[in-house]
Amino acid sequence: MRYYLVAGEASGDLHGSNLMKALKAEDGNAEFRYYGGDKMKAEGGVLDKHYSEMAFMGFTEVLLNLRTILKNMKACKAAVLAYNPDVLVLIDFPGFNLKIAEFAKKNGIRVCYYISPKVWAWNQKRVLKIKRIVDKMYCILPFEVDFYKQWGMEVNYVGNPLLDEIAQFASDQGFREKYKLEREVIALLPGSRKQEIERLLPDMLSVTHHFPEYDFVVGAAPSFDETYYRQFIKTDNVTLVFSQTYNLLTVAKAAIVASGTATLETALFHVPQVVVYRGGAISVAIARALVKIRFISLVNLIMDRKVVTELIQNDCNTKNITQELSHVLNGEGRTQMMNNYKELSGKMGTAGASERTAKLIIDYLKK
Repeated sequence: MRYYLVAGEASGDLHGSNLMKALKAEDGNAEFRYYGGDKMKAEGGVLDKHYSEMAFMGFTEVLLNLRTILKNMKACKAAVLAYNPDVLVLIDFPGFNLKIAEFAKKNGIRVCYYISPKVWAWNQKRVLKIKRIVDKMYCILPFEVDFYKQWGMEVNYVGNPLLDEIAQFASDQGFREKYKLEREVIALLPGSRKQEIERLLPDMLSVTHHFPEYDFVVGAAPSFDETYYRQFIKTDNVTLVFSQTYNLLTVAKAAIVASGTATLETALFHVPQVVVYRGGAISVAIARALVKIRFISLVNLIMDRKVVTELIQNDCNTKNITQELSHVLNGEGRTQMMNNYKELSGKMGTAGASERTAKLIIDYLKK
């Protein structure tokens, strides 16, 4: 069968690649075209556009780049229509993908959505639209099943695909030696988007002089080069590594993490963390008026209580980050977070989300 997938971010590229691998295992004749990234490209098929040309963060950034977004959307619609797939598989990235879903539905193309839009966070009435334009929804957060049921929509809970990636991961035993990491490590994970990195990495790096006994390691995104990152790094106890997040988390004693998927990854590796976020002033003001959830990190959302500290906007500063990082490096704060992580791992369940989703998609297509 022919599959067209759309992923617009680094995390979507990761989950898309695992789903493609699972679909190939179930369907020996699987053919792919997609919007995605290098990981999906490694699974074969044809990459129509790389996610690095698509990811814009926040309301203000979206408005400033609206022309580019609309151009990408038009090109994606044309590509889907030309390919005429057996199914369109949309992966997260709701601002873009819900428009593509609506277009596909109008043109008689079946639509499966993997990793639900966060409609439970704001404007919950969007579920009514999703019911009209999405044929099958596959959720990765257990509480989403009950949420959709309240709106009369049946969805499938498939588990979390991060568990798939972690299960496949084999650590590099020579990682410390390769990067000359002789002391305990604090990981800095500033995200994969340009706006995130430029807003958060300086704040993260500002605390390094308070912890001279540690090696700080920046987990860099492959879509940027070393020169780009070096402009932010001013001290000697900072190392830069590309595409090595899991190896970094394996050796890290603690981490400072940009709000997003990496917060859950860090927790699943049982690395105590401080979560940070900075957005454009207008974007954040709009979000605070609209968003109806208590937390921004996946760890706290899944646990439905504060497990990790979230430092947002003006709270994201050298003093607060230093204080919270000290709290989780040693003592009771660290012990409590590690105990909470054990409970989180129990809630998350086992690996296999990609395989379960692939089977459900193919069963649906056969019907």
